[in-house]
Amino acid sequence: MLIALLLTSWFTFVELNCENLFDCMHDEGKNDYEYLPTSKRKWDRGKYWKKVNRISKTILSCGGDDDNWQLPDMVALCEVENDTVLHDIVRRSLLRNAGYEYVMTDSRDERGIDVALLYSPFSFRMLDHYALRVEPPEGRHATRDILYVKGQVISDDTLHVFVVHAPSRVDGEKATRPYRLRVADSLCGAIDSIRRVDGGAHVVVAGDFNDYAGDSALVRIARHDMIEVSHDAGGRHGAKGTYKYKGRWGSLDHIFVSRPLYDRLVECRIHDEEFLLEDDEHYGGKQPHRTYVGMRYHDGYSDHLPLVARFRLSD
Repeated sequence: MLIALLLTSWFTFVELNCENLFDCMHDEGKNDYEYLPTSKRKWDRGKYWKKVNRISKTILSCGGDDDNWQLPDMVALCEVENDTVLHDIVRRSLLRNAGYEYVMTDSRDERGIDVALLYSPFSFRMLDHYALRVEPPEGRHATRDILYVKGQVISDDTLHVFVVHAPSRVDGEKATRPYRLRVADSLCGAIDSIRRVDGGAHVVVAGDFNDYAGDSALVRIARHDMIEVSHDAGGRHGAKGTYKYKGRWGSLDHIFVSRPLYDRLVECRIHDEEFLLEDDEHYGGKQPHRTYVGMRYHDGYSDHLPLVARFRLSD
């Protein structure tokens, strides 16, 4: 397998919000009661394991079609609860033979939601990782940490990766905007630190930013010479965004890369395989096949679709 990877010149990066991938046990100090067997959602082991395998199936499908399939090299995940969930994904799910390793944050998010990065040790050698903690504005709950990972790809280039899950809009976009700007500022400060050492650094920033293209936090990141490669991404089966709200497609998920890495971009697309979609009976067209609609179990995959970016590692 290693020989095959050395011969290829592609690096496939996936970003996916998993839609509340909780285990069904209580974590002390976390408000995860909504996802327990005794809750209104009745989140039990059967539903949990179905969800784990559906997320795994989604990741595997991002590797391409049967004639040109290759295991994604790296997967940025949002809305994963803890180490138990990540262990089950990489060791006990449909991905168990893929050989993925992972790192994740341990944030102060009140529900216990975190971000993680899966990577194939055959195509990425991790050198360092840590969490960037963003202090909340007064009166706000703690948000997810930013995950930073540094390593080498098989071309010996160093890759710097940031995984972000910015604060939600639950209290309104305007009221929560300063918090997302604070996350963007922390991220840009970290990128500046990397560039002071290596002006031509290969940097990827990916995740759920809870903002759409043109919103102020994303503009601030772009002004730090980070290019959003997912800006014009579309699907192959009708998706016009990674998320659909009240009949309107939009993308809360984004992938930014530094200019030197942008020069190696082959494509960035929304992965909207037919099994990830269902009919939108209210507004028409298609929509992501989600796990829950409100409190009603809907037996789906996620309310977000993945982003897939492919890069050329060598000329």
